Amino acid sequence: MTLLGEFALWISLPVALWGMVLGYTGGRTQRGDLVLSAERSVYAVFGLLILASAGIMTAFLTDRFDYYYIANYSNRELELFYKITGLWAGQRGSLLFWALLLAFFSSLAVFLNRSKNREFMPYVAGVLQTILAFFIIVLLFADVNPFERLGFTPANGQGLNPQLQNYWMTIHPPTLYLGFTAFTVPFAFAVAALLSGRLDARWIQLTRRWILTSWLFLSVGIVMGMRWAYEELGWGGYWFWDPVENASLLPWLTATAFLHSIQIQENRGMLKVWNMSLVLLTFLLTVFATFLTRSGLIESVHSFAQELRIAYIFLGFMGSVLAASIILILYRLPQLRSENQIESFVSRESAFLFNNLLFVGAAFTVMWGTMFPLISEGVTGQQISVGPPFFERVNFPIGLALLALAGIGPVIAWRRATKKNLQRNFMTPVIVGLVAAATIWIMGAHHPLALVTWGIGAFVLTVIVTEFWKATRARARIENEGYATALFHLVSRNRRRWGGYIVHVGIVLIFMAFAGAAYNVDERFHMVPGDVAEVTSPMGGTYQLTYEGLSVSLANGQRNLMWQAIATISVVKDGEPQGILTTEKRRYTTQEAGAPPMTEVGIRSYVGEDLYLILSALDDIEGAVAAESDAQGFDLQVLIKPLVSWIWIGCLMLTAGTLIALWPSVDRKRLAEAEPVAEPATAGAAD
Repeated sequence: MTLLGEFALWISLPVALWGMVLGYTGGRTQRGDLVLSAERSVYAVFGLLILASAGIMTAFLTDRFDYYYIANYSNRELELFYKITGLWAGQRGSLLFWALLLAFFSSLAVFLNRSKNREFMPYVAGVLQTILAFFIIVLLFADVNPFERLGFTPANGQGLNPQLQNYWMTIHPPTLYLGFTAFTVPFAFAVAALLSGRLDARWIQLTRRWILTSWLFLSVGIVMGMRWAYEELGWGGYWFWDPVENASLLPWLTATAFLHSIQIQENRGMLKVWNMSLVLLTFLLTVFATFLTRSGLIESVHSFAQELRIAYIFLGFMGSVLAASIILILYRLPQLRSENQIESFVSRESAFLFNNLLFVGAAFTVMWGTMFPLISEGVTGQQISVGPPFFERVNFPIGLALLALAGIGPVIAWRRATKKNLQRNFMTPVIVGLVAAATIWIMGAHHPLALVTWGIGAFVLTVIVTEFWKATRARARIENEGYATALFHLVSRNRRRWGGYIVHVGIVLIFMAFAGAAYNVDERFHMVPGDVAEVTSPMGGTYQLTYEGLSVSLANGQRNLMWQAIATISVVKDGEPQGILTTEKRRYTTQEAGAPPMTEVGIRSYVGEDLYLILSALDDIEGAVAAESDAQGFDLQVLIKPLVSWIWIGCLMLTAGTLIALWPSVDRKRLAEAEPVAEPATAGAAD
């Protein structure tokens, strides 16, 4: 199977190149036979990449250490689950997995449009095959071939990085890749619109659900990465402005801007050049995120790069796409002129425009902070680090402005807002926001940034709740329905609007949870068995932590463990027993000699806060491993982190809202059923 997979990977390249040429030629000549062949080649590449991926997975499962990739990311002791997920564990496999997902979405796009939107599909197939061909070329010719053989067969492999042996890390990369690759379809339709000259809002309508799908996967993937960092890295945080974290955030920022700005084009025929530029930029940033992780230019705990040649290939591809995109936009510029102009600073158009500028501004600052150390080193030869203080100082004000616009944009009037409109929509929410901030201040929370965040959050939530209440009450009165039935029918009739409101609720909860970090508690204790540590929570209440003892287990043949030292701590909160928490130090057989042991934290989550325990250091590691009774002392770090659970709750709300928005509304489904089905393009077909 492995040899078949290698053969399939090589065959996929000429098939992709063939489909690329036929797609562009078929679009230009309107020959239906060429277009059909191009579309079928998309399916063929997908099938070939399935075989290639199956070959790599078979090599993992059968311990084929004669393959370079398998020898570096697996060993005989690795659990079956992590062998299965080995396809995306490292640089070579993850690039193949990227191509596989892109081929899947390409096939799905071609299949769904097999009998409609034929004016776009030749170029869509050509663009998709161009990108697939690029990634296959990278795999075959950039020293990252996953089927590369070693000159010998090691007795065992090096194994998977222990920090990657985590549930969240096994699903975080695939989820992000789904987001990256799904956005290729909107990009392909945008290029098809530019090539065909059909530059009305039709291409946006065709790709809206693709954009939402990509955005959802990006959002969930980012939060999963935060969860992994929170549980696995042992430093007590969930975001450190790591270059790879930043790389995944960049396309999310521009995609979010695009989702908002397309409403202006659909409703007012404006921002056509801007929207086209945003979709092209977002695609480039998805490729940039892949490049940054695997180019060898940065160092990160989840950067897989090993060869620098790939960096030049990626840079060349991105430069070519950027140049071609700019040329196409300039060529079609007369057809991309806006049909209307912004009439008032106080209007929904202005709110969405400010929203876009802020998102793009945030993307620029994140990009600059991420790339500046590389630019500085290349120009001056000096290594300069840009850390969290820079990103936080610049992006916090932008984030607060965006949070406020989440409440302003959806309800302010189009064209020109009147004084009456402003009073009706914003008087009560502003009062609620001020009262909420004042109440929190009276309760003892005086951090200015947190107070502003919670006040703005209360303002936005009030706007959303008011909108739901007014619409539900009106429908209940008009249709003589109960409030629950009226709410259900209301959302069913316009899922896009109300799903968007629910997404905003999720975003507000996440922002308010971020603000809770201003009240983190961090205390450290030296503990021996029987010691009790007391820590006061900023949310009220006191934790009593009793150190029960240290247990050590030696190698057991699972997960490449050499030994693990487990500190057992009983937790009492305000006199009520809360059970046992453990925190550990572990050494793995795959760790380099001299590397420090890895930490496993203990977390107890409550609605209002998390109790987070870290075994910082053992007094005597060798004595502890030898189970000496006088070697059980250790340093304990205790963190209390308010509102962290609301990040994960907010992500669930965001996911629910996006799924609602993705589901077709009743009226839209009826309209779609009433529309005649377009015939496939057959002009110029061979007789």
